[in-house]
Amino acid sequence: QGRLVESGGGLVQAGGSLRLSCAGSGRTFSAYCMGWFRQVPGKEREFVGAISWSGGQPLYADSVKDRFTISKDSAKSMVYLEMNALTPDDTAVYYCAADRYMVTMTREDAYKYVEVWGQGTLVTVSS
Repeated sequence: QGRLVESGGGLVQAGGSLRLSCAGSGRTFSAYCMGWFRQVPGKEREFVGAISWSGGQPLYADSVKDRFTISKDSAKSMVYLEMNALTPDDTAVYYCAADRYMVTMTREDAYKYVEVWGQGTLVTVSS
């Protein structure tokens, strides 16, 4: 099945930066789209951004565009989320995700269909 493990979450002040990492194991993720979602209590898991297996231009949710950057190292099955200019609205549990298809990652109900999920890492932004 494969496994994704996130790290790097924590507490940061508004305006600060944080970098999340995701390590894949148990399968080869080099042919997968990899990305990030986030979820706050009472709300559905929402798309943050994703990058295709070819490493082309990443896609981002409008709410994080120009502040967050996704990158990956396919050889190491690693994906990263660099978050800048954080606001309290960015507070959430952040999940690493992998799927063969970008269209699955970006569909509105992606949380139902994405193939592999990490366990999540909490990011808290204080005001």
